[in-house]
Amino acid sequence: MKLHVALSALAISAVIAVPSAMAQDKKQLAFIVNAASDFWKLAEAGVKKAQAELPNYELQFRYPAQGTAALQNALMDDLVAAGTDAIMISSVDPKTSVDAFNRIAGQVPLFTTDSDAPDSNRIAYLGSSNTDAGVQAGEIAVKALPGGAKCMGFVGFLGADNAKERIAGFKQAVEGKGIELVDVRGDDVDFARARSNVDDVLAAMPEINCMVGFYSYNPPKIYEALQAAGKLGQITVIGFDEDPITLGAVRDGSFAGTVVQQPFEWGYQGMKLMAKFLEGDKSGIPENKLIIVPTKVIDKGNVDQFEADLKAAING
Repeated sequence: MKLHVALSALAISAVIAVPSAMAQDKKQLAFIVNAASDFWKLAEAGVKKAQAELPNYELQFRYPAQGTAALQNALMDDLVAAGTDAIMISSVDPKTSVDAFNRIAGQVPLFTTDSDAPDSNRIAYLGSSNTDAGVQAGEIAVKALPGGAKCMGFVGFLGADNAKERIAGFKQAVEGKGIELVDVRGDDVDFARARSNVDDVLAAMPEINCMVGFYSYNPPKIYEALQAAGKLGQITVIGFDEDPITLGAVRDGSFAGTVVQQPFEWGYQGMKLMAKFLEGDKSGIPENKLIIVPTKVIDKGNVDQFEADLKAAING
């Protein structure tokens, strides 16, 4: 998820496909995200690449009108009713969506990405190990804060598995290092609230000297708040993902580093995986049903190369 939202509520879906009149005989695959955010541009680019290699399929990239489980589940119902043959989804709230996911999985093959729903009947999860990503974020903090720190975390969906696993991984990495994650503030992907959460902490908790943005738009909101308060560089910031503001802050030393994923691969590999599954090839599904796409740490030493590679991927 990203800060600069280029998607309006009116533009809640993108169909990456041939015209519908030509697509009637094609199988349909759908990739459903958790909220309208620029983070997903890379995944959409991956789906577009897969479309070029899957001429017998119609690929759709869909955004719910809002980032809620109810709207995600309704969107899945609509897609199944319209004849979609397989779905990949980033679950907003996996704990409350098990019944809905199982209903969908009883009708079409269902896969998860980004935020898993392991208690559902989904076939497999393809995405990051969010626990490993959290550990990497904690390792950035340990390196940047050898004297210890009191950290505040910020995230979108507190109940989502990707959030809980990142937080747990961060705590694991900093345990015994004098670094405490005091609390994590959720914002439900409300960007104004994401900013006000940071402002509130700056005003009420002067002891906080470390901030962690667990979703991709959180680090830019942290940057905005610190800049407005004249505290850039005074509070250590660890980010997630590759918003341009985040990468710029890593480059100029305002942020200690950021942990990035590979959403392009989620879109590309995810569509190829579903197509093979529909064709009867289940060899891509491991026994543990987890297909992990590695995350990596971006710091001042590798940010320029990473950003160049990122632009190349988006521009295809």
